Amino acid sequence: MHGSSGPGSGPESHIEPGPEAAPRSGLRGLCSATTLTGGLTELAWVGAHVLMYPLGARTAALRPDPRNRPGQQPPAVRALFAADPLAARIPVLLVHGLVDNRSVFSVMNRSLRRRGFTHVCTWNYSPLLTDIARGAADLGGHIERICEQTGHDRVHVVGHSLGGLISRYYVQRQGGDRRVESLVTLGTPHHGSVWAHVVPTPLIRQLRPDSPVIKELDEPAPGCRTPVTAIYSDLDQMVVPTSSGRCDHPDLQARNVLFRGVGHMSLPRHRGVVDEVAATLAGVRVPTALRTAVA
Repeated sequence: MHGSSGPGSGPESHIEPGPEAAPRSGLRGLCSATTLTGGLTELAWVGAHVLMYPLGARTAALRPDPRNRPGQQPPAVRALFAADPLAARIPVLLVHGLVDNRSVFSVMNRSLRRRGFTHVCTWNYSPLLTDIARGAADLGGHIERICEQTGHDRVHVVGHSLGGLISRYYVQRQGGDRRVESLVTLGTPHHGSVWAHVVPTPLIRQLRPDSPVIKELDEPAPGCRTPVTAIYSDLDQMVVPTSSGRCDHPDLQARNVLFRGVGHMSLPRHRGVVDEVAATLAGVRVPTALRTAVA
């Protein structure tokens, strides 16, 4: 299947914290073309993901793409990296969400390689994980191995759902900003989700809006060097309220990008989202705070 996009599902970028877009009310909102298209697309991707899930049970080995060599890329790829040609060489690590594996990134993995990123890899953390801080420490160990294998000092990280929260914890609370060049989160409950009150397991309890982990991430983080791009949707069924998908922290170089009518499982496969991720990792999208610092 190819990455999907639908009418009215383009991004809306917000650098500074702002009011959440007013929800569409009543039957009119439920029956809008964007909502119906997004809902049907989400159902289709959930069905496809169930079939693909067994194929992603093992973490794939890191293999540079031999097709991506300097001077051999098509014009579109060269244009993407025109501002920073070396950005294509920085490894990209994709981190899945809760009760999932690398198969959720089947479209994004292939699409980023086609766009010229040489090192694109995935990481499966344990399905028995019970603590976000422990997952972040394991992520840090995996990133160290990637740096050792590739010779690079820093990596890009893209995290879906819980994977984004684990990655942010590593960057913000465990000194991971020295290794992570940029962090992109997709449908990540930065401020928790009310659904976490339904399942009282140790890990999911940490996703509650008032959990110690969420409060810890709200604490000051002076000097954190990793810019964060939080991509979220007004049709995310797992992040409730959907505004929790925003990363609003005064010490982080955060940029929030809203996609309308895109479901939780559709975010890593949506064509517009993949375009936004690629542009962010290539350095085309720069947070205001970073532009000011450079100027």
